[in-house]
Amino acid sequence: MRENLKMHYLDEGKKTDECPILMLHGNPTWSFYYRKVVSALKEEARCIAPDHIGCGLSDKPKSSEFSYDLKSHSSNILSLLDHLQVERVKLVLHDWGGAIGLTALKDQPERIDRIALLNTAAFPSKDVPWRILLCRFPLIGLFIVRALNGFAQPATWMATSKGLSQQAKTGYLHPYQNWRDRIAIWKFVKDIPLEPNHPSLPLLRKTEESLSSLKELPSLACWGMNDFCFHQGYLNRWEEIWPSLEIHRFKKAGHYILEDSLEDCLKVMKPFLLK
Repeated sequence: MRENLKMHYLDEGKKTDECPILMLHGNPTWSFYYRKVVSALKEEARCIAPDHIGCGLSDKPKSSEFSYDLKSHSSNILSLLDHLQVERVKLVLHDWGGAIGLTALKDQPERIDRIALLNTAAFPSKDVPWRILLCRFPLIGLFIVRALNGFAQPATWMATSKGLSQQAKTGYLHPYQNWRDRIAIWKFVKDIPLEPNHPSLPLLRKTEESLSSLKELPSLACWGMNDFCFHQGYLNRWEEIWPSLEIHRFKKAGHYILEDSLEDCLKVMKPFLLK
């Protein structure tokens, strides 16, 4: 991480825990997504949940000051772990958190103790909803995402089946109040490597190739089956890569599975993560 940029992160719970739980969010969320999981686990574990640069309460630099790509976000995670002097982690990964976390540690698999997947991916796919593809268009997409808040705002109802309270909606949208604040949301959408010559595609392919080296690790998936983006097909791909993956399907949950099925997720995640 560049020294002039500040990354906000939660670091709560049992500081003597030598293998903390690292929770990585996606787009357009921030560490707020994990607030209730942290509350449920912090008495027995150390919980670390960063905001990627451009997200949450972290700095939101101009694109000339930060690359806003998979490589940069992944590098920041390694810098954070080094800063906190954390050698080994238990991963909880949602949305872009999967690609970022597993890219960060792809060359250091010994640092991963176990992995919990929450509607995420760490491999290329062209199966992207048209609503997200629209947001990638150079001019109209930029206007939709940054001027109209047409990505983060709709996510507060499209990404959940149960619906969010007004307090939760306010929390999710709080860091993204204006054009400047929404730069990372736009850049994440642009960094989806759909084109054959996309600059992030070679790195994501390397991450995908590295996943087989983790197949013996304890792994668990809590999957919202009503997710319009990370649907059943993505879960099937994970099962192919990690045949021993422990899968828990939540039929009525959407992309924000921790909002739709928190208690049910915690029933399986808590004993898994506290081992």
